[in-house]
Amino acid sequence: MLVLLAGIFVVHIATVIMLFVSTIANVWMVGYSKLGTASSGLWLLCNKTCEQLPVNSRDEASLKAVQAFMILSIIFSVIALVMFIVQLFTLEKGKRFYVTGAIMLVCWLCILIGVSIYTARFTGKVPESTSSHHGYCFILAWICFCFSFIIGILYLVLRKK
Repeated sequence: MLVLLAGIFVVHIATVIMLFVSTIANVWMVGYSKLGTASSGLWLLCNKTCEQLPVNSRDEASLKAVQAFMILSIIFSVIALVMFIVQLFTLEKGKRFYVTGAIMLVCWLCILIGVSIYTARFTGKVPESTSSHHGYCFILAWICFCFSFIIGILYLVLRKK
């Protein structure tokens, strides 16, 4: 049981770190142009230098929603981690980690909404590039989506022994 708790804790910390990296770094889409490789993220467009991400007025609300949901997912993931530690020491034997699991599933839902909006609105859109593909931050966000779902379900099933 101790190994299972330690494993869940490590995966949860890894998920928080990957969420931070995927939200902060600007490599959601990578494109190639005459000037070289360009990458765009949630905040900046980077070629040789980084500048504010140019977004038309039609896509601005979608970008703000993605930014907000990714930040919310980080917040809920950290809150779930803190709640797990608190419940680990205060929960009675035989009880389940319902609160932690519910918060982690809210994190999962925030990641799902944020990454889905980005997929629908911004896939393949790197300004001034000829061809583009998804960057590592986009892939990390989907990995965090999977991990947060698995961790959330495990917290709901897990009993304190």
